[in-house]
Amino acid sequence: MNDSTRTANDQSYDVETDIQSNTTLEPERAHLQLAIDGMTCQACASRIEKVLNKKPSVYEVSVNFAGETANVDYDPTQTTPEQVTDWVNKTGFVANLQAGDSLFAKTDKDTATEYPWRLIGLWICLVPFLVGMAGMLFGQGMSWMLPVWMQFVLATIVQFGLALPFYKSAWASIKGGLANMDVLVVIGTVTIWAYSTYLWLTHGDGTLNSLLQSGHGADGGPAVYFEAGVMVIAFVRTGKYLEERTKKHSLNSIDLLLSLTPDEVEQQQPNGDFHNVALQDVQIGNILRAKQGSRVATDGMVIGGSGWCVESHLTGESVPLKKEEGDGLLAGALVENGSLLYRVSAKGSDTKLGDMVQALSDAQGSKANLARLADRVTAVFVPVVVAIAIVTFGLTWWLTGMIDTALMHAVSVLVIACPCALGLATPAAIMAGMGVAARHGVWFKDAQSLEAAGNIDTVVLDKTGTLTIGKPTIVDNVMVDKLLAVDDVLQIAASVEAHASHPLATALINAATERNLPLMNVIDISVIKGAGIQANIEGLGLVKVGTAEFANLTLPKLMPKVWQIASTVAISINDEPLGAFALADDLKADTPQAITALQDSGINVILMSGDKQSVVDHVAGQLGIEQAYGKMSPRDKASQIALLQTAGHKVAMAGDGVNDAPAMATADASFAMFEGTDVAQHSASARLMGESLMHIDAAQKIAQATLRNIKQNLFFAFIYNCLGIPLAAFGFLNPMIAAAAMALSSISVLMNALRLTRFKTEVELHNTVSPSDMETQSSAKI
Repeated sequence: MNDSTRTANDQSYDVETDIQSNTTLEPERAHLQLAIDGMTCQACASRIEKVLNKKPSVYEVSVNFAGETANVDYDPTQTTPEQVTDWVNKTGFVANLQAGDSLFAKTDKDTATEYPWRLIGLWICLVPFLVGMAGMLFGQGMSWMLPVWMQFVLATIVQFGLALPFYKSAWASIKGGLANMDVLVVIGTVTIWAYSTYLWLTHGDGTLNSLLQSGHGADGGPAVYFEAGVMVIAFVRTGKYLEERTKKHSLNSIDLLLSLTPDEVEQQQPNGDFHNVALQDVQIGNILRAKQGSRVATDGMVIGGSGWCVESHLTGESVPLKKEEGDGLLAGALVENGSLLYRVSAKGSDTKLGDMVQALSDAQGSKANLARLADRVTAVFVPVVVAIAIVTFGLTWWLTGMIDTALMHAVSVLVIACPCALGLATPAAIMAGMGVAARHGVWFKDAQSLEAAGNIDTVVLDKTGTLTIGKPTIVDNVMVDKLLAVDDVLQIAASVEAHASHPLATALINAATERNLPLMNVIDISVIKGAGIQANIEGLGLVKVGTAEFANLTLPKLMPKVWQIASTVAISINDEPLGAFALADDLKADTPQAITALQDSGINVILMSGDKQSVVDHVAGQLGIEQAYGKMSPRDKASQIALLQTAGHKVAMAGDGVNDAPAMATADASFAMFEGTDVAQHSASARLMGESLMHIDAAQKIAQATLRNIKQNLFFAFIYNCLGIPLAAFGFLNPMIAAAAMALSSISVLMNALRLTRFKTEVELHNTVSPSDMETQSSAKI
């Protein structure tokens, strides 16, 4: 990210006072996430949004049907999380707040894992009807079908007992002002039941004996359709059950992350012994032990033992890392070899894993722009379908004169037109795509960020800390007066640089520390944008550290070659130049591979740096980058990106410093490098949790695959309804087939989204290294 001419990149040099103010949330704005149970389709999510958006204390609401979550921004001075939860509960759903020390909010009951007694009861009632219908297939006519009175009993048990959740959901939906799919199911099945009951009750002479002796249509009994209503309810509920299981267990990456921490841990007691205790009872400062093959339960610091840990759940890189005394540990890390004693520094939602879970949950709960189209359609879908069903009933009755045929056509329209597939199309793909991205060490801020990353055609890269390791070292120096001691000049420069956070500043400070040079007290520190940093040191005067021009230094024309490819930091006192240091930084090991991968994908890669042009050209030449710009200030980078956008390009920016924030905010998509500054990470639309630049390639490819999946889902959902409704209206689909097709449509969308979970890129490395070779590889990387 940074430029090397010391100044133009230094984070302290380039801080703009409006960056912080532009990214800071309003003081009276709080964020809340709820886990919601009971949603049956996208209309349910829309209903919750509608109710909450009417509240004056709520700024913004986004409800994710597939993820069963709601993200709410509200005014904490006007309402409370408990009040928001109560508003949701009054709409007919169950909302739960995240516990303070938990990783994620969970519903009171898991409908995907509880034993499906109601569904079992439905199928028990359905079996006799299936037997009767099988008789027709085997040429037995209606002889295997139950007497009508028994059909009535079973259908009534199903309609007003086992199907009760449909009624509750439909009524709550109507009260909320938006009709969901359950309204269609209830209208259709109640109509079938009522019509069949009417035919049965009016058949014969109406006496009880006559009713009990009624056979079926073929035997002179009434031509009832009780089996149709029972089958519709059973098939729809089965589809919902399968849908819930798929969402909970296959698409939900959060559950997989939560399973990375053990329920019990080995805690050291005062006498030195270790006892198993529940993770929830562990406190900050406790000492825990993680053995080979176990997971680290909390964030912490190693205080004893050694071992190799895999942190791929956060970084996307499965190469084991050596952990020794003094090293940090992350919750969820797998101990592949060795045994570690560590002191707990953070637990639950305060861990890095907890942060990732919350970030992933927030991102999955957001909406991509493509989802807005589906939302607009589903908002008016049910009323339109009811109108089509009424027209179908009227026209069919008028044309055929057969009320039962007209009724079956109308019910088929109601059942086949379920908007579930449409509602699932986008959020299901987003859930899967976000999970895959997180597995590769890419944390997208929201669905819009993922969508933007999938459309980019240009990537702008900073140099220092992005293409390079970000740990430059002094490779040469030049002093104006040869009598000056290099250590003295370094001590002065480091004293001023101690108030900057740029990698070049860190390099000078580290060099001074290695030489045991104490830092001096400085005052009146100020940043000169695009030039450097200056401060007063008592007894010396005004010290300037930055570009050669800023320090009033003219370097000799005949300098060693290293000065052409290294960053320059010059120093002066009272505008009298003292000398300069040349600092060089190595490329990351896989930077060439990452650049090639991006270019092979048709992405135009551009290098922009504040470093001098000769350094930028040298790095660009090594990597095969054709467009490279040096001496770029933060505003220059942002302006150049804006020009690219004006030319029709979709631009992504990758950086890690404060000075990259304006460019990152301007770009369509942006990536904050691992361990980048808070401002950079706040400005970015995605965080890269590994040091490898291959994460950018992974992010782009995963985002593209997710967008393709969304478009496939939306196409299928639209085509399904466009074809299904006319077929049902013209009598080519009976209610039972329509119910089965409706269930299969939602499952098909979910199965298509599940394909994303198998997506792999070059970033997903496989550890094939034996423990004995780990240390050798680790040393080679360093």
